[in-house]
Amino acid sequence: MIHGYAASQGFFFRNFDALASRFRVIAIDQLGWGGSSRPDFTCKSTEETEAWFIDSFEEWRKAKNLSNFILLGHSLGGYVAAKYALKHPEHVQHLILVGPAGFSPESDPISEKLARFRATWKGAILNHLWESNFTPQRLVRGLGPWGPDLVRKYTTARFGLYSSGDVLNEEESQLLTDYVYHTLAAKASGELCLKYIFSFGAFARMPLLKSASEWKVPTTFIYGIDDWMNYQGAQEARKQMKVPCEIIRVPQGGHFVFMENPNGFHSAMFHACRRFLSPNPDNESLPEGLQSV
Repeated sequence: MIHGYAASQGFFFRNFDALASRFRVIAIDQLGWGGSSRPDFTCKSTEETEAWFIDSFEEWRKAKNLSNFILLGHSLGGYVAAKYALKHPEHVQHLILVGPAGFSPESDPISEKLARFRATWKGAILNHLWESNFTPQRLVRGLGPWGPDLVRKYTTARFGLYSSGDVLNEEESQLLTDYVYHTLAAKASGELCLKYIFSFGAFARMPLLKSASEWKVPTTFIYGIDDWMNYQGAQEARKQMKVPCEIIRVPQGGHFVFMENPNGFHSAMFHACRRFLSPNPDNESLPEGLQSV
């Protein structure tokens, strides 16, 4: 399991027990994130930045002597997982992309809105900050003792008031706040990938949509119904893929569907992996409440 931007493996805390009942689960902190080492980020191009994540993951895989695994990636982690599977398909049995970055269709309405926003003075300022690699983590560090309060406001709003599904209880919210603060406030490293992989608005500079015809690994896309990532990009990719591909939408969940609707997410996961779990996978229908698109 590979986490997304400004996250780390602990974001899957609501999923480990359920998934471990059926799988051996390994969640990683990518190089430069969470509890992993934080070397100086020296990449100067999109290609170098992709290699930073892909090659470090491959070295970790070799050290652990792993192969023939199911690889899951969320958001930026989905981008990394997909790029890894393109380069090393021999090690991946199945690819699961949860609200992945890099699949936005060219006609995406969010992209069109951002183009108009960039033309405003506020948009120009934010675009300049993006291109200057001003990250959210830098703001957290710069606030010093007020940093934890900013993170608390974010986590309680994002996974409470503005959650599409199950809100965090008080203990979960406090633990997540502390965890997120300490991972964000540590030395800047992997976070500096942002401007090289994405343009302003999180649109990939080297879109995965353009690589769909090269896919060699069976793939399942999972989106929350309210995910701001556009599932229609996955539909366009599927048209070009020469391997099995399905797209599942989970109700009562947004971009962090695995946290907002863990039960629905687990059902989607077990369905996606049914050929590894069931003696008669072809006879299994999609669990009630999930949508196949």
